[in-house]
Amino acid sequence: MLAIGVDIEDISRFKNKKPEFLERIFTKQELDYCFKNKYPERHLAARFCAKEAVIKALSGLYQKTLPLKQIEILKNKNSAPYVNIQIEELQKYKIHLSISHEKEKAIAFVTVE
Repeated sequence: MLAIGVDIEDISRFKNKKPEFLERIFTKQELDYCFKNKYPERHLAARFCAKEAVIKALSGLYQKTLPLKQIEILKNKNSAPYVNIQIEELQKYKIHLSISHEKEKAIAFVTVE
């Protein structure tokens, strides 16, 4: 079985957000990565898109609410993004992720096997 999810966001939505808001959505590791970049809002938006795309892809396979903070978007040693799901029963799925951003938009595409 294959499932897909996609999400696109305006980067401007993530500019100058309060720390309390960001801490409800992103893990410390995600925030550390985003804020070490010149334009953190681009990376925040891309990670948010990825989390939403994961939720959309898993919606037909997992009927419970999936908190955004339990979906972690990290980078491997080759700088490729990957998904770390912190819910044990979902770790059996293989999740493929592609994210991108430009001046105004961020997008993420996810497939789940």
